[in-house]
Amino acid sequence: MNQFLDVIKKFTVFDGLDIVIVAYVLYRMILLIRGTRAVQLLKGVIVILLATMISNVLHLRALNWLLDKILTIGLFAIPVIFQPELRRALEQLGRGSFFARTIHEATDIDMTNVINEITKAAQILSKNKIGALLAMERETGLSEYMETGISVEALVSSELLINIFIPNTPLHDGAVMVRRNRIIAASCYLPLSDNRDISKELGTRHRAAIGLSEHSDGVVVIVSEETGQISLAINGELMRNLDEKSFREMLLNLFVQPKSSGLSFFRKAGT
Repeated sequence: MNQFLDVIKKFTVFDGLDIVIVAYVLYRMILLIRGTRAVQLLKGVIVILLATMISNVLHLRALNWLLDKILTIGLFAIPVIFQPELRRALEQLGRGSFFARTIHEATDIDMTNVINEITKAAQILSKNKIGALLAMERETGLSEYMETGISVEALVSSELLINIFIPNTPLHDGAVMVRRNRIIAASCYLPLSDNRDISKELGTRHRAAIGLSEHSDGVVVIVSEETGQISLAINGELMRNLDEKSFREMLLNLFVQPKSSGLSFFRKAGT
């Protein structure tokens, strides 16, 4: 108690200012990674740190030694793992937007209506054999892919989606990125899958959809330009030739569910 009182007595205005600045910088850094894959990686780091502390308290020497070595190696791996986020932070710092105010979307939205709009658009595009590629963000942020396209920032509607994918229009080539109830960007580039087991009859659109689903938990909707078939790519798997009912039910099962109570503070922007 005496030590605590001594600290309080020595506490100055500059100490308070120092704490506020550090807290704000940490807050902005958390906001920076909330829309990226780094969130899951950060959760893993936190789990390892907690396990290391617990093993130290319980004197589990072998486990503590192993976790300590993992953390030591991890320090060298962090710049590689978080390279996209570090680059984005430096870019924002250079543009002066790192400390800009962040405006969040309302969290209370009706995902059922969003799915209905996407289902309606997919059916119309399918009947007219208009190719389409649409990625829906879930827990893993897709901001790094959204930044490769043209910003749209519009509410999801079947009419807008159909217009985007009309051939020979400026935004039809590439993927549309959807976060909750908003179309964030269009004409985005997705990573192609390296899976050699993918059928040779599938084109670049399907390979890009599978590739994104391998890198994240996002759900990718594909409408074939050749056959009009509607497919879904999830976790590296491709569900092909879906009818309207099965397509809608799969999206409802994936997006309309009870809210989890996990580390919500580290969740992506807009959730």
